[in-house]
Amino acid sequence: MYEKLLRPILFLLSPEKIHSLVVVFIKVGFRIPGIKWIIRRVTKVEHPLLHRTVLGFEFKNPVGFAAGFDKNAEVYQDFEAFGFSFIEIGTVTPKPQPGNPKPRSFRLKADKALINRMGFNNKGVVYAKERLQNRQGSIIVGGNIGKNTATPNEQAIDDYVFCFKELYDHVDYLVVNISCPNVANLRHLQDGEHLGQILDVLMTERKLRSKYKPILLKVSPDLTVEQLDETITTAVASGIDGFIATNTTTSRDNLSTSKAKVAAIGNGGLSGAPITKRSTEVIRYISQKTSGKIPIIGVGGIMTADDAIEKLNAGASLIQLYTGFIYSGPMFVKRINKALLKKQNNI
Repeated sequence: MYEKLLRPILFLLSPEKIHSLVVVFIKVGFRIPGIKWIIRRVTKVEHPLLHRTVLGFEFKNPVGFAAGFDKNAEVYQDFEAFGFSFIEIGTVTPKPQPGNPKPRSFRLKADKALINRMGFNNKGVVYAKERLQNRQGSIIVGGNIGKNTATPNEQAIDDYVFCFKELYDHVDYLVVNISCPNVANLRHLQDGEHLGQILDVLMTERKLRSKYKPILLKVSPDLTVEQLDETITTAVASGIDGFIATNTTTSRDNLSTSKAKVAAIGNGGLSGAPITKRSTEVIRYISQKTSGKIPIIGVGGIMTADDAIEKLNAGASLIQLYTGFIYSGPMFVKRINKALLKKQNNI
């Protein structure tokens, strides 16, 4: 129903407009008695075989919602109703910022993909923290942190530390995002020296707190083998608890959409089906290099239940959706979990 009827109607609007409408629907619609209960009954799958113990937490299933949708921690508690066991808020920055000029989000329908250059648009970490202070429900929440666009890389550590301190007591785990292609020069922080400095400072900050919370690193799919080796070595040496693989890509290879249309869209991170293979390759590589001892959250191009299973087979402990959820709709998490149960029952 969603893919044949509702999605064509929604896709008449721009991606950002649909995003705003969905947020409003969740904020308003879920306050109507019975609506949230009905959606939960239709979309959720509960079974002990789906449970995963990762990063010290008990996940009801391995499917989470990736960072980028609920940037300001406004609807995170309601996404459990769609079957997700965890959600990542953010990316948040120390100061509020509008992000890049609009339009900045585009569909490539022929490729089941999105290109975005949002640029860490958010209301600031303090706003997100206030939304997180009255958490209810059992959904696990991660906090994705970044730097303000105006902050030079030489001062980036200060931004990450500020966000880390503000969010630490209000999320279950934290994610260091230095791999987004939509913030100028951000990915320069991925080299071993800069990355090591940022992670070492955050690890030191964590030692000052009474409760241990995992710190994860979000990895770019555009790293060469040598760069990926350096990233893994540096992160593991710092004491990283896990990796998120991968962020969006700047690659435009093998697209069905015309080169003229892609060129007209311009810069931005590509997500969706075209990144499926590369994301899985990175997951498998990290898993092999770390002997499967460090948890990986797989994200990037999960458009079908088979894609999800492939990510898990490649070494991911958990997975996250974003573009696949947009293209497949609110029943997508249920389809993945039912496929996982079927697979496990057939073993």
